[in-house]
Amino acid sequence: MGAMDELIGPEVVDRLRSAVRSVEPALELSELSDVRASLEGRRLRDRVDLVRDAMLADLPGGFPAARQVVEGVLSVPDFEGWMIWPVTEVVAARALEDGSTAAFDGGLDVLALLTTRLSSEFAIRDMLLARPERALGIIRGWTGHENEHVRRLASEGTRAFLPWAKRVPWLVAHPDATQGILDALHRDPAVYVRRSVANHLNDLSRIDPALVTTTARGWAADPSADTPWVIRHGLRTLIKKADPDALALVGFSGDRLRVDRPQVQETFVRLHEDALTFTARVTNDDDEDATVAIDYSIGFQRFNGTVSPKTFKLASRRLRPGESVTVSKTHSFRRITTRTYYPGPHVVTVQANGVRSEAAHFTVIDPSAVDPSAER
Repeated sequence: MGAMDELIGPEVVDRLRSAVRSVEPALELSELSDVRASLEGRRLRDRVDLVRDAMLADLPGGFPAARQVVEGVLSVPDFEGWMIWPVTEVVAARALEDGSTAAFDGGLDVLALLTTRLSSEFAIRDMLLARPERALGIIRGWTGHENEHVRRLASEGTRAFLPWAKRVPWLVAHPDATQGILDALHRDPAVYVRRSVANHLNDLSRIDPALVTTTARGWAADPSADTPWVIRHGLRTLIKKADPDALALVGFSGDRLRVDRPQVQETFVRLHEDALTFTARVTNDDDEDATVAIDYSIGFQRFNGTVSPKTFKLASRRLRPGESVTVSKTHSFRRITTRTYYPGPHVVTVQANGVRSEAAHFTVIDPSAVDPSAER
């Protein structure tokens, strides 16, 4: 079990129980006490659910009572950190159980308070699932909030593909619904908020690329010093896909590029030991200068025998008419935590502003299972 899973453990639950009882001493909180023994061996998401359900069982019924407890415990200095995640979900659950508009709006108000201690971005998804248009109407108002954490929640909580979070199909079906939020925050003074805006924009590029490039073009027409970074980060997926509008927005040009097949130094790469080194030549066949984004893609072998490509940045170059440049890269196949490598046939390609080379082939072998010299 990883360290992330242990962020909510028995000692955190003890501190949460102590914080609540310091403002509501009449509450026994027996379920919260008992749940401590159930956390061992659980994933973080499961721990959040267990603590949330224990609190729901312990707190008095109804949203007003839960709101009173939560707003009271905000005054306790020890009420901080990861213990707040399950509390945000208690607030959302009680607000939705109530069913009234007053409780719904009040629930969002409390989530905005809690997000200044730890992000309410996961709990807010339940509110968006229940009443997306009502929720967005309130969330848009947060873009002018004095606290950067609340402003960031407006962008982060409404992302189409927020990591770890529940999907909100309505947001995917209405990609322009958060336009006002992004327009209000893309020049935010806090980098924390601007990064969320860029990630939000990148999410939307998977749904509506034209909307994303139109949005970025509008921002570029009246930029701040930070706008180029926000646009580039927000368009990163479209840039890898060589979307022509996205490339133009970040300054890449060149319509007649030629990319030769990569030359690989190794036909066989030993799993977890070696690296793939390759070179490729890019030529500008146009009669005008070209500013070129050069990327490479490796088709990785998956556990089921299929090949899954992954694109990586390689270089940026400015080429005169007729000029060529040779780029090189070494890609390690040593063990990493973010990707599992499998033996088998692989391919590598290089692209320049989306113009892709022919594929070069190589094989990843498991040195514990085969002698590389026997394959040559």
